[in-house]
Amino acid sequence: MGLPHTAVLIFGLLCVFQLSHSSSDNDFTKVRAVNLGGWLVVEGWIKPSLFDGIPNGDMLDGTQVQLKSVALQKYVSAAGGGGGRVAVDQDVASSWETFKLWRVSDSEFQFRSLSGQFLTRSNDDVISATTDSPGDSETFFIERNNSLLHIKLLNGRYLQVTNNNQLTSNYHSQPGWGDDVATFEMTIVANYLRGDYQLANGYGPVQAKSVLTEHRKSFVTVKDFHLLSQSKINAVRIPVGWWIAYDPDPPAPFVGGSLDNLDRAFHWAQIFGLKCIIDLHAAPGSQNGMEHSASRDGSVDWPSEANIQKSLDVINFLAQRYADNPSLLGIELLNEPSAGAVPLDILVSYYKRGYKIVRSYSETAYVIFCQRIGNADPMELYQADLGPTNTVVDLHYYNLFDPYYEKLNATENIRVAYKNRLPQVQALNSANGPLVFIGEWVNEWNVANASQAQYQLFGKAQLEVFGEASFGWSYWTVRCNSVHWDYEWNLRNRYLIIGSSTLGRPHYMILVTGCLVYLLSILT
Repeated sequence: MGLPHTAVLIFGLLCVFQLSHSSSDNDFTKVRAVNLGGWLVVEGWIKPSLFDGIPNGDMLDGTQVQLKSVALQKYVSAAGGGGGRVAVDQDVASSWETFKLWRVSDSEFQFRSLSGQFLTRSNDDVISATTDSPGDSETFFIERNNSLLHIKLLNGRYLQVTNNNQLTSNYHSQPGWGDDVATFEMTIVANYLRGDYQLANGYGPVQAKSVLTEHRKSFVTVKDFHLLSQSKINAVRIPVGWWIAYDPDPPAPFVGGSLDNLDRAFHWAQIFGLKCIIDLHAAPGSQNGMEHSASRDGSVDWPSEANIQKSLDVINFLAQRYADNPSLLGIELLNEPSAGAVPLDILVSYYKRGYKIVRSYSETAYVIFCQRIGNADPMELYQADLGPTNTVVDLHYYNLFDPYYEKLNATENIRVAYKNRLPQVQALNSANGPLVFIGEWVNEWNVANASQAQYQLFGKAQLEVFGEASFGWSYWTVRCNSVHWDYEWNLRNRYLIIGSSTLGRPHYMILVTGCLVYLLSILT
């Protein structure tokens, strides 16, 4: 027997051993999970190298740019934010002078104004921002010399500025970089979206398929499931994108292959005695405008009947496929809908319809409803009567993303867990309705130069408080370029210590941690 076959046999025996020592359903009490973030839904900050090979990689979908005429030294402006004329008449750039890129190829782009209309050429060659759906007349070739641009229509004519501050498309010859009327200086204002849309559309279908296939194969493996099972973890929360229901040939520009990997995750979970929560992380149209919801340009277009129905179809697909799988614990209907862009009544209606779909395939799978992010009270979901059995509300707690946390020291951050978070968790536990799930949290904060001991105290405080949640918690995320977000790095380097005693005696450990926080406040 050769070495590879021996290794397979040894691994198989280890799997059998693991199965015999895994947590059974009988002792599965609360969820202690880790998110598999950045795997089947791309987030560029989790693995920035995914985007390294994209040409013109600073001009991906959603990049916000401002264009300044070299000749007039004034900015291109869509008056009122779009819907009418475009002039080159502003000395200072703000929202009307900012355009979002839609990428057609590495050299072809469309420019979307603040109100959503695209730059277009009219019959008299004057450029306006009046088209809602872009086509050939809204597509421009970009010739680039660092920050300088020539902008050409598909008919071969270039944009230029006139003395009366108009933007026209009647510059007929090939301009040089000294031809100021046809040269523009581009300022990149924001370039933060690095999601599935940007990756797939940036590389193009062939290269994107290659990049994502390798990423999905290597970023999360069977070894991770083994490590998780050995570190007192009993479940994984797996973010997926809506295009998974159309595998292997999802709508452009998305790339197939995520469904095979989700199947593989369920297989690994069964081997190591873990449960799976499927989380619809990226819904059609984007429910929050962020890269992890696969937004093209930061817009939130999910709250339409077409996109909601498409989302329900995805839930139907997932529930039907996995309802009878022994590793399925629950299905989360939508991740982090935006409070500012998703009305509560629309969300509640969607959640009720999604609940019924899951129940049509399973009476036992948990149906999980994520709280809206932004200015929203989680109690609003407890008052909505979303479903009678096995329901869960998911809250995400981060000591980040809010100016409130920027100036807190270590002791103050820990105090937030006990004084702010614990009472809310306990109040929701006591509410008449769904179970409480802290579906995302992380052992990271804005404290500069924090010591390992301080991180350990912060992690312990969160474990204790979130351990009070009636359904449990899930850490974000299994692996990350930013190490303090990386569960495995935290575990290996003992910045986060997870053990059965920590979770088994929460009230006792809260008392102990409280004493440690007090001592820390004296010493710091």
